[in-house]
Amino acid sequence: QLQLVESGGGLVQPGESLRLSCAASASSFEGYAIGWFRQSPGKERERISCIGHAGDVTNSPDVLKGRFTISRLWKENTVYLRIFNLKPEDTAVYYCAAGATCDGERDMNYWGKGTLVTVSS
Repeated sequence: QLQLVESGGGLVQPGESLRLSCAASASSFEGYAIGWFRQSPGKERERISCIGHAGDVTNSPDVLKGRFTISRLWKENTVYLRIFNLKPEDTAVYYCAAGATCDGERDMNYWGKGTLVTVSS
């Protein structure tokens, strides 16, 4: 079974950048699509970005506006999410998840426990 562990969250000031990491436990990691999601207080979980096993990226247009970049480091079984110019509305628990494709949240079979990002001055 695939286990995912997110890290890199914390308290940051508006305008700063952050890199979140999603580390996978299994060597079969390369066969999965990995997505980043977030859930802000009082809101539903939303997908930010997803990278397929072939390296193809699917971005959510409502969220990005050029401030999020997803990348994958195969040899370390890790997927990163870099967030630029953080805003208070980016405050959320950020999750990574793994599934067969990047078609949607329901295709994700494995989830990490999340890492909290708080943007505040």
